[in-house]
Amino acid sequence: MSNIKTITVATVLCIVCSIMVSSVAVSLRPIQLKNQELDMKKNILMAAGLFNEGDDIEEAFKSISPKVVDLSTGLYTDETFDSADKIEIPKDIDVAGLGSRSKLAQVYVVEGDEGNSQVILPIVSKGLWSTMKGFLALDSDLNTVKGFGYYSQGETPGLGAEVENPKWKSQWIGKKVFNDSFMPVMKVAKAAASNEHEVDGLSGATITCNGVTSSLKYWLGNHGYGKYLSAMRGGTN
Repeated sequence: MSNIKTITVATVLCIVCSIMVSSVAVSLRPIQLKNQELDMKKNILMAAGLFNEGDDIEEAFKSISPKVVDLSTGLYTDETFDSADKIEIPKDIDVAGLGSRSKLAQVYVVEGDEGNSQVILPIVSKGLWSTMKGFLALDSDLNTVKGFGYYSQGETPGLGAEVENPKWKSQWIGKKVFNDSFMPVMKVAKAAASNEHEVDGLSGATITCNGVTSSLKYWLGNHGYGKYLSAMRGGTN
């Protein structure tokens, strides 16, 4: 009989605790989503060099206009962005090994003087161990890097994870992602950078660095943001 009572009490306690935990999780969900939204906005601002510690994130983000782009045309669309709505990347152009990408893209525009705009582009890369997610910010010439960095990655600490090192990220600022023919040429060098299209490599992180280079070649090409950037240069968007 005592065993039955013990099991009954344990079962009741488990049920009560489960209900309490579930209730707390549900009640905290709006706060968690809000914090995730703020963190994303902070990462976007940081990529563009528009955020300093202590700034009001929502206030700073007012200078940025989120827009949805149909990557097949490079033009803005009124469709709702859905990251789950994906298309397969043809194998012959999938240099980054991504397999698929979203049909539409959510980009971020900072309106400048005389209509010139800075753009912030989401970038997804394949590293050694993980899918890395970040942002590339281009100045109003749509070629000069204002900032570049990953906010989510699972690479080896001290090696590939150095893609989040502020010192390494600062090297990207001022670099040029395209050549004179608007072909994407930006890359991570095997060792030290030797020109305006390179940044220093990360010691012991060859595969991670190759993933960064390959992803930029894809995303800045015509199957990525290439058509969008062309439309921006031509004033179509």
